[in-house]
Amino acid sequence: MSYTTLLSKPSSNVREARLGSITGYHGCVSDLVERSACGGVKNRERCFSQSSMCLSMCAVDQLLAIRDVAVIYHAPSGCCAGAAGTAVLSQQIAARIGLSNRSVLVGTDLDENDTVFGAIEPLRKIAVETFNTHRPKALFLASSCVSGVIGEDIDSLADELREELGIPVESVHCEGFKSRIWASGFDVADHAVLRGIVKPPKEKRPVINFKNFFESHRPQITEIFAELGVKPQFLYMNATVEELEHLSESLATVCVCGTLGTYLGNGLEELYGVPYIRTINFSGLAGFEAWLRKIGETIGREAAAEAYLRRERDKYLPQIEALKKELRGRTAVIGMGPGYTYEVSRVLQELGIQTVWAAAWHFDYRYDNGQNPPALKYLKEHAPNDIGLSVADMQNFEILNILNTYKPDLYFSRHPGSTVWAIKQGITAVYFADEYMAFGYRGTLNFAQYIVDSIKNRSFEKNLAARVRLPYTDWWYKNASDAMLLKEGR
Repeated sequence: MSYTTLLSKPSSNVREARLGSITGYHGCVSDLVERSACGGVKNRERCFSQSSMCLSMCAVDQLLAIRDVAVIYHAPSGCCAGAAGTAVLSQQIAARIGLSNRSVLVGTDLDENDTVFGAIEPLRKIAVETFNTHRPKALFLASSCVSGVIGEDIDSLADELREELGIPVESVHCEGFKSRIWASGFDVADHAVLRGIVKPPKEKRPVINFKNFFESHRPQITEIFAELGVKPQFLYMNATVEELEHLSESLATVCVCGTLGTYLGNGLEELYGVPYIRTINFSGLAGFEAWLRKIGETIGREAAAEAYLRRERDKYLPQIEALKKELRGRTAVIGMGPGYTYEVSRVLQELGIQTVWAAAWHFDYRYDNGQNPPALKYLKEHAPNDIGLSVADMQNFEILNILNTYKPDLYFSRHPGSTVWAIKQGITAVYFADEYMAFGYRGTLNFAQYIVDSIKNRSFEKNLAARVRLPYTDWWYKNASDAMLLKEGR
C-alpha cells in the first residue's frame, strides 16, 4: 500500500497486517532468514504469556520528545503513569544541551461514567484549556484502549480544533489492543508527523534526518556530519515543529535501527524522494563502516567518509584488537528489540564472543520497502556458527529458561527488567541502555572495555544468586521445550 493511501487514513496499519510481524518463534537464524525469503514465517501462539509492553507508550513517548507540543492522552489515569517520566526525561535531555522543552502531557482521566456516556466534550474542553495555558506549537489527541472501545471520534475533533486553534492538531490512534507489537507505536507517531506536520519541499538543505531515541551522541554525530558538509536533524528528541515541517527537504534519512525508522524513512522516500539509508546500523566495526560509506555515497561525499574512517581505524583498531584477546571464547545470550538483537550479535562476534542464543521481542519479516531486515541477513551470511533464535515478546520466563540451559558468561539486554533476573541466576548482565553504546570505533572500544570490566568483577552476581530463591523449580527447568509453551510450527 502506498504512503499516499496510508496517510489518507487517520491511523497507520499495525505491523502484523503491514509487515507480517510475529511475537512467537523458536528456531535459529538461518531458518528464520530462509522462511522470511519465501514468506513462510508464521506466528506461534503461546498457551501462557507474561505481561509485555503497550504500543501506546511508544507512540506517546515519541511525540512528547518533540519540543513545545502538547499530547492529550484520552485515557484512564493509570495509562498516563509511564508517559509522565518521558516528559521529565525530555526536559532533562533538552537542558543538557542548553535548550528548553515545554512539551506537556495531559491525561483526561476517563472513568466509568465516561465509558457509558462518552467524554468527547470534556476532551474538547481539556484540549482548548491546554492550548490557552501552554500555547503549544502542535497538539496531539491520543486514544487509549478505553477511548477506542467506546468509539470516541477524536478524528473529527482534531479537524475542528485544527481550524479553531490555528496549529497542527492530529489524532493519534494508539489503542493498546490494536497490536501485540509495541513497535507499532513508533509507526503511529510517525504517521501523525507525516500526516499533520511534514510539508512538501521547497528546496534541498544540507541536512540528514537522524531518527534515534535519546541523542546521547549528538556532539560526536554533529562533528562527523560536519566533515561530510551536512548537519544532523535529530528525531524526535528536541526537534521543533518547524524543523519537522522541513524533513522533506533533507538529503537523506538514517536511523539507529530499522525497527524504529521503517515507517518514517520509507514514507519520506516515497512521498518526497528523500533517500532512506538501509544498512546494518552503526554499531561495531563493520556496521560503522557500511553506515558511513553509504551516507557518503548517497550525498556524494565518499572521499570525506573514507578519510574519516582511516583516521578512526588507525587510532582505535589496535586497542580493540588487544581487548579481543580477553574476550575470545566467551559466550553470550541476548534479549533485545529485534533491531538491536541482530546488531549486537554482530558486534559480539567482531569481539570474539559467541552468541549462543538471541531472543528478539518481536520480528518484522519485511520492512516497508518489502525487504527483509538487513541486520538479520548480514548475521546469517557472516556468523561463523548458526545462532539459536526465539521471538520472546519480553517473556522473562523464556529468557530465564534459555539462560539456565546455556549458562552463558554474559547476558545482554536493552530492558533492565530482564537483566535483574539474569543476575539472580548468577550470570553477568550488561545493560545495553544507550543505543550508541557501541557506536563506531571509539564506542566499540569502550563497549569492549566495559564487557571486560564486567567479567572481571562478578562478586555481586555471585553473592545475589547465592541468597535469592527463584520461583522456578528444577522440574520446570528440565521441561524446557514444554516451558516455551509455543504451539504450531517447529
